[in-house]
Amino acid sequence: MARIAYVDGRFLPISARAVAIEDRGLQFAHGVYEVIKAVGGRLLDLDRHLDRLDRSLAAIACPPPMARPALVLLLEELLRRNRLADATVYLQVSRGVAPRNHAWPEGLRPSFVATVRPARFPSPSEQREGVRVVTFPDERWARCDIKSIALLPNVLAKQKAVAAGCREAWLVDRDGLVTEGASSNAWIVDREGVLVTRPLGPAILGGVTRDVLLELARGAGIPVAERPFTVAEAVAAREAFLTSTTSLVLPVTRIDGAPVANGRPGTITRKLAALYAARCGLASATEE
Repeated sequence: MARIAYVDGRFLPISARAVAIEDRGLQFAHGVYEVIKAVGGRLLDLDRHLDRLDRSLAAIACPPPMARPALVLLLEELLRRNRLADATVYLQVSRGVAPRNHAWPEGLRPSFVATVRPARFPSPSEQREGVRVVTFPDERWARCDIKSIALLPNVLAKQKAVAAGCREAWLVDRDGLVTEGASSNAWIVDREGVLVTRPLGPAILGGVTRDVLLELARGAGIPVAERPFTVAEAVAAREAFLTSTTSLVLPVTRIDGAPVANGRPGTITRKLAALYAARCGLASATEE
């Protein structure tokens, strides 16, 4: 089936050449994006995603491309046109089209693109066996809380991880503390059984899945600490995992080649994965 995209007021084939040469997203990475999953035709956590989109847009001085009710209807129509029930929806807003100059003119209209593709969630074997991550220095800019399309450091780190046979790269700051993954949030369960993840701030992107999982963990009586942790602490932890909209709750069983605990997904990770999957209406392969 041919995929359909939405580009600045038009539904077009995904192969259409539709982005202006002087779009500021293309020339300056002056834009932001969101990724939303749909399960059974339902866009999950939509308000949380659109709230984050609004925060990112405000941070780059860009107005929203349309009112929220219209945006919701558009995304639902895009899903319908692509005839997908389980899908990943990508939306990108750039600061618009103008003659190339670092500063931009007043009254510039934002550019908006949205695409849909079949969902690619972790395989059952990845969920059961866990995945490997490798660490790299965090070389990103100082405002990682903005969901910017300027992802070059993330892309390079992810490519190095894939070349090393790993699912993800965990980024490490100058103090030796894990910030987050190239495209995910990083978690451990420490030796005392406390669930640990880095607190919100400019050093990380506040994941929607991260927020939901913190609520699920607290609701299940799992102790939580939002604090930084080192690579050494992660390797010595009882459990580790990563989260994102498309990775869900994915066990991490090796870090830089070293096994985490016994090299198998831990009980708290499996419980949280099952709780999150149930909330989303997905099957969980981590339950025993």
